[in-house]
Amino acid sequence: MRTVTFFLIDEMLTTGTMLPLEMLRGAESRARVEGQKETLRLVTASLDGNAVSTRSGFPLQPDVALADAPDSDIIYLPTLWRNPRPALRRSGPLLAWLQQQAEKGAAICAVGTGVCFLAEAGLLDGKPATTHWHYFERFSRDYPQIKLKRQYFITQADKLFCAASVNSLADVTVYLIRQLFGPSVASHVERNFSHEIRRPFEEIAYSEGAVHLHPDEEIVEAQTWLRQHCAEEVRLSEVAKQFEMSVRSFNRRFKLATGQTPLQYLQNVRVDMARELLQSSNLSVNEIAEKVGYQDMGHFTALFKKFLSTTPSEYRTTVRAKLFRVNT
Repeated sequence: MRTVTFFLIDEMLTTGTMLPLEMLRGAESRARVEGQKETLRLVTASLDGNAVSTRSGFPLQPDVALADAPDSDIIYLPTLWRNPRPALRRSGPLLAWLQQQAEKGAAICAVGTGVCFLAEAGLLDGKPATTHWHYFERFSRDYPQIKLKRQYFITQADKLFCAASVNSLADVTVYLIRQLFGPSVASHVERNFSHEIRRPFEEIAYSEGAVHLHPDEEIVEAQTWLRQHCAEEVRLSEVAKQFEMSVRSFNRRFKLATGQTPLQYLQNVRVDMARELLQSSNLSVNEIAEKVGYQDMGHFTALFKKFLSTTPSEYRTTVRAKLFRVNT
């Protein structure tokens, strides 16, 4: 079970919490339909465990006080209305908790001025970040040691994600859902929560460092290798040998770390690449199949449909209809 903790604080905007929470609930529900056993524990926490007053006027009652919050795999920090300084001054316990959770390997997502919590905790020193455009100048003055990327709506440094807007946070959440549940579940959530086809996270984010939601460093290296060589003929026995493991040990450790076998992960990567090419290029489906490592068109089509519940041709038709439809 993965634990996702949403921090709540007075004067927060609820959309930066409710949208990813509902997207993750939708992902968990879809994953059950697809026969996956991975579950999520979604927890809300405030500094003292008391209800917080939100900018919308609706109070939110957290599940726990921060002192009782569990160790988390993913943490979401909300955006605040206007000046975040008053909230930052009373958030000492939160900053210490964020430092502890980062050391334990948690992925932390902050939206808008909520990025200031990461900055105050010192977690972004020397790293890229973004925030709400209205706060660029103050952020630059307060945190000169942070590499502010004004032209990006998303930045990623290792497991720290900064989103300039709620829409950008939705893109980050889809990206994390892909890691947790795979591309089929992520695609389902994306289609249900957004009418438009979004550009892939990798194309729109300023990224610094690979992100994998597990601590096995050798398997992280293997994942990176598979992504870099996915278009080639890959023999998993040779990959295992390269990382000085038996095939059995490699399969066991890979499945334990990622929830997928190495073959399933490689197939996921190839389908992801094919999806992006179908959206952004004019290559034929046959040409795309070859570019992602498949010579057998029938096998490629069946695999694509297995992961995304649609054929490559149908996916392209849907994408083009949404991207290029003209009102008449």
